[in-house]
Amino acid sequence: MRKNTVDIVTLGCSKNLVDSERLMKQLEEAGFKVTHDALHPQGSIAVINTCGFIGDAKEESVNTILEFAQAKEEGRLERLYVMGCLSERYMQELALEIPQVDRYYGKFDWPQLLADLGKDYREDLHVGRVLTTPRHYAYLKISEGCDRSCSYCAIPIMTGHHVSRPMDEIVAEVSSLVAQGVKEFQVIAQELTYYGMDLYKRQALPDLVERIADLPGVEWIRLHYAYPANFPFGLLPVMRERPNVCKYLDIALQHISNHMLQLMRRHTTKEETYRLIERLRQEVPGIHLRTTLMVGHPGETEEDFAELKDFVRSVRFERMGAFAYSHEEGTYAARHYEDNVPSEVKQARLDELMDLQRGISAEQNEAKVGQRLRTIIDRKEGEYYVGRTQYDSPEVDPEVLIEAGERRLRTGRFYDVEITGSDDYDLYGKLV
Repeated sequence: MRKNTVDIVTLGCSKNLVDSERLMKQLEEAGFKVTHDALHPQGSIAVINTCGFIGDAKEESVNTILEFAQAKEEGRLERLYVMGCLSERYMQELALEIPQVDRYYGKFDWPQLLADLGKDYREDLHVGRVLTTPRHYAYLKISEGCDRSCSYCAIPIMTGHHVSRPMDEIVAEVSSLVAQGVKEFQVIAQELTYYGMDLYKRQALPDLVERIADLPGVEWIRLHYAYPANFPFGLLPVMRERPNVCKYLDIALQHISNHMLQLMRRHTTKEETYRLIERLRQEVPGIHLRTTLMVGHPGETEEDFAELKDFVRSVRFERMGAFAYSHEEGTYAARHYEDNVPSEVKQARLDELMDLQRGISAEQNEAKVGQRLRTIIDRKEGEYYVGRTQYDSPEVDPEVLIEAGERRLRTGRFYDVEITGSDDYDLYGKLV
């Protein structure tokens, strides 16, 4: 056990990761040594940043807390603190169930956490971060919270209303990160397309992306978590015309049948969704769309699911993930609907949908064989260098594997790569 060392453990999404990175900066400037996601506790203090989105994420968070609580009981840890989404949502219940934790905090209770460690929270560090990603890319959170009212989603319960960050502050953060060697930015939010409505009374995402794209040293900008209703179409010329804005959009559509979209309170229709996808592909040639779909929401019939499969076959998303509905306390669905799709049916539908997408992904990858793609190198792994193209976000999308031959490649550098082979989810290439 190392005195004055704090282990930060981050669970859940990249937005949580940004929160951990900001907390790490506060702790480092306060004089602590900080580690991130250590396999075993190294320091005398641990802070777990939890996720509470769906059942599986909550279970992982609780199990992690229990593991660290056991380490504390065995004398391998002096103090244990828990923060983040799960703690925001279930603070009192967790305190009763796992009393070994010294204190539970809400999602943004960092000043109190610093105070309990005998330190002051520094407002002047509010955009400072200790990057936990490879130094050439970073996640850039442009807002917090969500004003949507989707039936199944507990995020607004945990994060509150949508709050946009000022544009000048975001641009200053990007400039600071570029100075540290960051070249690629994954722009994230609970809901990107609402950015600016509170501060500027308009959808300001196109302006923000243009300002970031204008900064010297910004090589790639990739956009995550757009919402389909009231999409800001002014973004499309920016994506089409700016070479450092990736032809990539992560837009969670959830379902396609009008019956399910209405039950989910998505404020869009099947017809509008098809028109949106057509316009995205028409105005930004070559765009790769990533979406997330849900199966097993209360009321989903076999006909609804068949319609969803037809949608996937028809649209042929370049990237797709899916998950099974989880009945979450406090949500509209939990208050008004019976969780009436059996768990085994949910799992069967999920497996069938992902199997369908697996074939589509394999065909999409095979179509890239012979193309030359600009590729950034993330790491060396065994006999391969592992990189990504503009169409690939870290952690979730295909990677490009390049045999480690005579030439040594540098992490964080761009190379022109000819794609020579593919499988279901990855590409193989050689340097041009």
